[in-house]
Amino acid sequence: VQLQASGGGLVQAGGSLRLSCAASGTIFSLDVMGWYRQAPGKQRELVATITSGGSANYADSVSGRFTISRGNAKNTVDLQMNSLRPEDTAVYYCYARRITVRAGVRDEYDYWGPGTQVTVSS
Repeated sequence: VQLQASGGGLVQAGGSLRLSCAASGTIFSLDVMGWYRQAPGKQRELVATITSGGSANYADSVSGRFTISRGNAKNTVDLQMNSLRPEDTAVYYCYARRITVRAGVRDEYDYWGPGTQVTVSS
């Protein structure tokens, strides 16, 4: 499975950006898709995830400002980022998880995209 993100860039504080990610290389629906981010000198952290059923989860720092959604095309995910702040500056990574259950055994397969830079100037 390959993940390809688009939509990063430079924006002023208070502005908006929209990230999109599309998965290829699988015929299966990905159970979870979402976004993580990593700022310089910090650990990678969750931004938002959404299940194939549409259940979304947000980091407290972005709740109310960011909206995640599954795209109309299969295995795509979008992140609408509003009211951006300088502290949102980071490399944003698209993430996906496929869950399988065989003979009662659950396996999880995680996939990562190469990252896209988001820079918010003050």
